[in-house]
Amino acid sequence: MSNYRRNYIPGGTWFFTVNLQNRQSDLLTRHIDPLRAAIKTVKRTKPFTINAWVLPEHMHCIWTLPENDDDYSGRWREIKKTFTRAIEMRYVWQPRFWEHTIRNEQDYRRHMDYVYINPVKHGHVNRVADWPFSTFHRDVRDGLYVQDWAGEPEDLFAGEPK
Repeated sequence: MSNYRRNYIPGGTWFFTVNLQNRQSDLLTRHIDPLRAAIKTVKRTKPFTINAWVLPEHMHCIWTLPENDDDYSGRWREIKKTFTRAIEMRYVWQPRFWEHTIRNEQDYRRHMDYVYINPVKHGHVNRVADWPFSTFHRDVRDGLYVQDWAGEPEDLFAGEPK
């Protein structure tokens, strides 16, 4: 077995990719309410900031943890477990998840763009604003992105390794 080491930094910010066992499934969008409830439940006991989040058959998100906390793995474990129990299924998730520690403002910006362009990249919609399962709409309301922001998927390399 590989000796995988995660980078734990109190108060850090990370980009995550979390996959379903079945990458062709609509499970997350079909069960969006239990997923949101699972996240809300975990946030109540183990707070974190959701900087960005998008999904169809997998999730990309960016989180920032509180100043003296680095336990993102525990949060993922609880979100996955709570969601799985809520929908009464087994074998929902691929084991583990992929994370990248955000290093600086440029790295943060590129990963935010990557999260939001993902549904366009995978052919779910033609415009970022047309995808309903994304915090992009919150960031438009907050003035961080403009409604017609699109980006070019081939110009954005961040997040998933090639």
